This record gives sequence, structure tokens and C-alpha cells, in this order.
Amino acid sequence: MGLSEELWHHQYWLPPGATWEDMKESADTHYPKPQDLWLCLPGALLLIVVRCIFERTIALPLGRTLGVRDKRRPKAQPSATLEGFYKLLGRTPKEGDLISVAKQSGLPVRTVQTWFRHRRAQDHPRLTKRFCEASWRFTFYFTSFFSGVALLYDKPWVWDHTVCWLRYPQQPLLPALGWFYLLELSFYCSLVVTLPFDVKRKDFKEQIIHHIATITLIFVSYCANLIRLGVMIMLIHDASDYLLEHILLLRDKI
Repeated sequence: MGLSEELWHHQYWLPPGATWEDMKESADTHYPKPQDLWLCLPGALLLIVVRCIFERTIALPLGRTLGVRDKRRPKAQPSATLEGFYKLLGRTPKEGDLISVAKQSGLPVRTVQTWFRHRRAQDHPRLTKRFCEASWRFTFYFTSFFSGVALLYDKPWVWDHTVCWLRYPQQPLLPALGWFYLLELSFYCSLVVTLPFDVKRKDFKEQIIHHIATITLIFVSYCANLIRLGVMIMLIHDASDYLLEHILLLRDKI
């Protein structure tokens, strides 16, 4: 048995007694296929483009209308020597390091301290940038949540969770739910790509772990045809996420 066959063996993905043969497609019946998820790559790229357009044409003007302004910060005087020490020692060097830098650069300690303070201020994320990023995530989660509600409100397995397991895994894939899954996967892939360029938060590492875990869960649940449960779980997360982003928007506005 080859590596691919071993990886996709039905015992890892399907319940006991079920095989991939049970999920053969017909003209009117379609099931999830792992290769469908490759569409998340162009989907993520498209979302990044849409995000750039959204932030420039909608979020930024909206922020200005709401009074979101960047604070004026003093700029550090250009100095290749101090810049080198800044990259070497970090944003908050110890007092002993500052004294050493002052001696090596031939500047007063007070001047070096002031330069480092102004240089740190330049690295602080701009308020408008934070507002635009939060606006994009709020818009996506808000749209995704209410789109999911519209898709699911008439599905019997939403109101009776035991129906989620009825004839599992032989549950045909509804096209709308397949596209919803793909949209969510594309969004989280786009977040992984843009995360290094976004405002770096204290929980940066936790965010990376969260996004990778989410992508893995979406991938696995799709391949195992756990679409019904997966969509409901994503809907619950979107409901809390758009409220969280709303709080961030209010914080930035204030």
C-alpha cells in the first residue's frame, strides 16, 4: 500500500463499517472530495485583494468620518549607528546598554534615551491601521454569520442534532454548504498570509496556532463529510468573532 493510499485509508476518516465506496457520486449526488479544497488558494488570494480594496475605499474613509485619527508622534532623527543598536538591543534596552551605546556613539545618555523613545513610538501601530484591520474582520464575520443563518435556518439537523448522524457518512454535499466551507477556509488561509504584515499583537504566536488549528479542523471535517456539524460550529464562532471585532472597533474609535 502506497503512502497516499495509507493516508486516505477509510479507517482514519470514516466510521467503522463505512468505506469510500459508500460515497460514490452519481449525476445528482455529490460528496466532499479533498481536491475541492485546493480552491482555497485562489480564494485566499482573492480575499486579500478584496480586503485591500475594502480597507482603502470603505474602512479608511469610514474611520475618518468617525473621528479615528493617528496620533502625532515625534520622529527619531536618522542615525545609522543608533539604528544598528536598536535592531541589536531591541525596543527596550537596559540602562547599562544605553550607557554603552552612548559611549560608543559619542552622544549624551539623555540623547540616546530620547532617540530610543522616539524610535519605539514610530514602531507603534497606527490607529487607522488597527481600525481598518478590525473593520475587515468584522465585515467578514458579520456577513459570514448571517449568511450561514440564512443557509441553515430551514435545515432539520440544525434543530435536531441527532439528524447530523442520519445515514452518515452517506450525506450528499449541498452546493451552498460546500461554498460556505470553502469561503471560511479561504479566509483563514488569507489571515495566515497577512498576519506577519498586520498589527502585531501580544498573542501573535497564539493567533498563528489558532489559525493553523482552524484550517486543519476545516480540512479534516470536510474530508470526513462532517459538513453538518462543521458548519454549525463555524457559525457559532463567527457569531462571537464579529462581536469581538465590534468591541475592537469601538476601542479604536474611543
